[in-house]
Amino acid sequence: MPEHNNSKQPLLTVTDLKQHFPIETGFIFKKQIGAVRAVDGISFSVYPGETLGIVGESGCGKSTTVRSIAQLYKPTSGSVWFNGLDLVNAPQDKLLIARKEMQMIFQDPYASLNPRMTVRQIISEPLTIYSNRNMLDPPMGKQEIEGEVEELMERVGLNRLFKNRYPHEFSGGQRQRIGIARALALNPKIILADEPVSALDVSIQSQILNLLSELQKERGLTYLFIAHDLAVIEYISTRVAVMYLGKIVELSASGELYHNPLHPYTKALLSAAPIPDPEIERKRKRIILSGDVPSPNKVHKGCYFYERCPNRMDHCATNIPPMKKISDNHEVACWLYQ
Repeated sequence: MPEHNNSKQPLLTVTDLKQHFPIETGFIFKKQIGAVRAVDGISFSVYPGETLGIVGESGCGKSTTVRSIAQLYKPTSGSVWFNGLDLVNAPQDKLLIARKEMQMIFQDPYASLNPRMTVRQIISEPLTIYSNRNMLDPPMGKQEIEGEVEELMERVGLNRLFKNRYPHEFSGGQRQRIGIARALALNPKIILADEPVSALDVSIQSQILNLLSELQKERGLTYLFIAHDLAVIEYISTRVAVMYLGKIVELSASGELYHNPLHPYTKALLSAAPIPDPEIERKRKRIILSGDVPSPNKVHKGCYFYERCPNRMDHCATNIPPMKKISDNHEVACWLYQ
């Protein structure tokens, strides 16, 4: 696991990012009656060579965050700076150059690969597109692209003889390896990994995580890694951001977060994760949260976690807590620490 170095300039900086999806009524004369606040004002930085993990329960806005950063969704507001470029306001040609250095690995290896394309076509597609636009230095010919495809296949653990097969001929783990090879093709600086192991068997998950760690060391990659599995995030992440209802509630170095969680939601999340030690498991207390997660289209006056928080105070109902720095590598948004 790479060391986190705060002295470096961040590779990716997200500031007050919001992604609201309108709720409309009417067929002809549409009228907006509300909005789903999938991401509601989050800020963080990702430094070269590290893995920032984002964790939270389903529906908290993790995947939307990644898609907004990659400009697959146009953010409602906020800024995304990558390698010195403002992605939100960048013209299409500059965005295309930036995407060469920012690639994605998707959650579902069954849906993210074109079933009508062979493995060779899938992995070579980004190389072909950028070669045709004269955006590769040096430019690559057909034979060079073919050789690169075979090298990438072997690096991710696939037999190069399978390059003319189609995705349906592979298992889930093999398909995710194809997706990783495609993401590596353009030699990116950062990979946005949107729950890349959640659809895989546990035994295959560890293989894919080990492969990603090896590739990070070899190529100096930076990861923004999304997961809802706390064990996966702990294994691969340098730092961890905890999301709840479109907000980051805690951001910390990985070891610090797991040994000293501060936010009541983080404590509840960690208490729900099993520990493979019967004695510790018997002694520790589960934190059972009351109520359900509020609707993401609700407008909050106070803390987003107020309705379910076991430590809530009157002040929390009407004031949204800002992120407060507790130590060099630990921030939390909670009135208990203000």
